[in-house]
Amino acid sequence: MGMPSGMELLVIALIVLLLFGGKKIPELAKGLGSGIKNFKKAMKEDEAEITESKIEKIEGKEEVASETKSETSTKA
Repeated sequence: MGMPSGMELLVIALIVLLLFGGKKIPELAKGLGSGIKNFKKAMKEDEAEITESKIEKIEGKEEVASETKSETSTKA
């Protein structure tokens, strides 16, 4: 089964129009668009949080390493 041809797409569009009506389709499309927008926004926020936590971990390791070096040099 491949992609539907032009005639098949037209039949599908007509069935959707009959099921939902002309007024309901734009509302459905608007809701779908806002859902996708919110999903992308949440993905970007999650990526930013992950990046921030990685940076904090790296900075924490650098601080521990510098403290260890300073303790070792003062003991010598």
